[in-house]
Amino acid sequence: MMKSEHIDHISSDAEGVRYFVEKYAEFRKEISKVIIGQDEVVKNVVIAIFSQGHGLLVGVPGLAKTLLVNTISKALGLTYNRIQFTPDLMPSDIIGTEVLNEKRAFQFHKGPVFANVILADEINRTPPKTQSALLEAMQEKAVTVAGKKYTLQEPFFVLATQNPIEQEGTYPLPEAQLDRFMFNIWLDYPSAEEELEIVKNTTIDKVVEVNEVLNGNEIVYFQKLLRRIPVPDNVYKYAVDLVTRTRPDYPEADDWTKEYLQWGAGPRASQYLIIGAKTHAAISGKFSPDIEDVKAVAHPILQHRIVRNYKAEAENISMKKFIDKLISNS
Repeated sequence: MMKSEHIDHISSDAEGVRYFVEKYAEFRKEISKVIIGQDEVVKNVVIAIFSQGHGLLVGVPGLAKTLLVNTISKALGLTYNRIQFTPDLMPSDIIGTEVLNEKRAFQFHKGPVFANVILADEINRTPPKTQSALLEAMQEKAVTVAGKKYTLQEPFFVLATQNPIEQEGTYPLPEAQLDRFMFNIWLDYPSAEEELEIVKNTTIDKVVEVNEVLNGNEIVYFQKLLRRIPVPDNVYKYAVDLVTRTRPDYPEADDWTKEYLQWGAGPRASQYLIIGAKTHAAISGKFSPDIEDVKAVAHPILQHRIVRNYKAEAENISMKKFIDKLISNS
């Protein structure tokens, strides 16, 4: 991993946050050379990376999910691998396997999971056993083969994709596995103006070079820096209260929750709300998060951690509408 002279000379966390804001602005400028629009998606992916989380990206085909991840990895100076999840994919196809070499000794050949950024394309197309191999690596930042543990290189980030419209022959991720993703990021169609610009830029003979604005050492430094950002007690309390109110069996739950939810979010949601709020605050140039920063990351953190009941589905109460209601009542 390349050394960075700048971070070696940062004398305080406040100076580190200012440098983070500067590098984030450079990063967005580089990404905009290739990715048109999708500002909220890019911001959420970056928040997940610097919060040491992972992202689940949900969108129909053709919305440049692969291009987005590849461009981000280039701008961040990270190694990148794409794994196409299919029904016949085996765990060893992801983590690697031991093979017998010419000296008749077993030698471990690393799989594609050994990279900084992994795009798990259509993760719900592969059986649970193979899904679990990747999810274990996400949780432990390591893989175990033949009793030996292999640590993955930091930083390590997984962006998994799902197609929301084709569900035949798929293996939906259980709620416990969905909970390992910090963000559930919905990718919408571009606006008419954005699509016009996309078509103009992609139907000509033009090669765009994306410059590296960060390196692995700087990213790890920023990840640790953001963990050190102080949080006021009222922000901690707001995040925990917000999550507690999604649990229909709790006395603190809203009537709306009791009426429309089958299951609420667990403690990991509270943890991610705080670290996500820290990163969101730092991106905005603030040295400490406030309640508005928690609200800004609430949707992608909560929407895959709460389960609607039959009544909510019958009345077409969307997850977005429920979280909007939850926030407005807080």
